[in-house]
Amino acid sequence: MPDKYKPIIGVIGASQPSPEGLRMAEAVGCELAARGAVLVCGGLGGVMEAASKGAAEAGGDVMGILPGPDKQAANPYVTLPVPTNMGHARNVIVAHTADALIAVEGEYGTLSEAAIGLKLGKPVFALPGGPQLVGIVPVDSPESAVALAFESLKL
Repeated sequence: MPDKYKPIIGVIGASQPSPEGLRMAEAVGCELAARGAVLVCGGLGGVMEAASKGAAEAGGDVMGILPGPDKQAANPYVTLPVPTNMGHARNVIVAHTADALIAVEGEYGTLSEAAIGLKLGKPVFALPGGPQLVGIVPVDSPESAVALAFESLKL
């Protein structure tokens, strides 16, 4: 990756996470911003909003790849809304945009983003409660997820 580009790390996860999932997502977002990464996510609620909040409050940029046609649908912490009008197909864009992915809980949408990321050869890390799939690296804390994501980029 050329030095002129900031790393882009995807945060994927549950639209209705547990309280612990929300805490972990917000911590991941904060840590990503502190390290100078752009956070990319689906731009809506749940894990996406919690991670976005953590990143935005730490001064980071948050790219939201939105399923619909309207920028206004983005959660209030998204600084770079990208309306796609593609529904769930936007998961492919999230996976392609990210240099690495961090999963926080989640269901089928999260699994699809993780699987696409793996298919593309991108590193995928999952916090407790995240998807389990061959190739996904389990991690035990938001800090270790972010550290490993950065290490995987050889920055």
